[in-house]
Amino acid sequence: MPALDQLTSSEAREDLALLRDAAREAGAIAMRYFGNNPQVWMKGGTSPVSEADHAADAYLRETLLRARPDYGWLSEETADDHARLSARRTFVVDPIDGTRGFLDGLHSWCVSVAVVEAGRSLAGVLECPAKRETYWALPGEGAYLNDRRIHVRPLGQDVDIGGPKPLVDLMPQAWQGRLRRTAYIPSLAYRLAMIAAGKLDATFVKPSAHDWDIAAADLILTEAGGALIDRTGKPPRYAGEVINHGALAAGSGELLGVLAGVIAGLDEG
Repeated sequence: MPALDQLTSSEAREDLALLRDAAREAGAIAMRYFGNNPQVWMKGGTSPVSEADHAADAYLRETLLRARPDYGWLSEETADDHARLSARRTFVVDPIDGTRGFLDGLHSWCVSVAVVEAGRSLAGVLECPAKRETYWALPGEGAYLNDRRIHVRPLGQDVDIGGPKPLVDLMPQAWQGRLRRTAYIPSLAYRLAMIAAGKLDATFVKPSAHDWDIAAADLILTEAGGALIDRTGKPPRYAGEVINHGALAAGSGELLGVLAGVIAGLDEG
């Protein structure tokens, strides 16, 4: 992504500071419910949402929009208002990414917050309080974990890969013997952060990921030297009229090219 001009860079830094503070507090709110049997409802009969999600979402919405009332708002736990399409910038939020894992007592969930302009993330934060990890990034300035710069790792003989088994099964035969399949990670944002931090090499993303799942993590991964791409080889765009995506692939270098070939061959109708 081209370097931001000085004014935009200054605004992005201010937004990043706002996101980090808000995500930290939202994470603390969620932790009050973690392991304490919060009330749970089902969205669409299949997807759980808890009172922790609602509490964190309410805090983030009030705090972020009070600070930036001219920004749009797009959150998993708030009804979408297309008035956001007229805003120059939009907050893209998942108050708890990985709710199923959160409810099961797993630690790999996070608060995901990003600021998006013209389809691209200008600031992104993942607050993972159960792991005491905070990931963040600005365009052109690198990605960080707890203020330590992170990078994707060089490709080795063994390849740690995540994502749906049917997609991993489509990897070329020449690669199959090198693959070590990672156990399911309920938070997609955290899975992408693991690639950015050199803890995982690559992942497939099944169709229907939403903007709030990936907008912050995409920027963090990109600034760590990786990429998240769709079946045309392009990065997703965010906060437009369409907020969900087809199959995606994440990784770096030669390996990402192999994953890209797999999803390019999919028939998505």
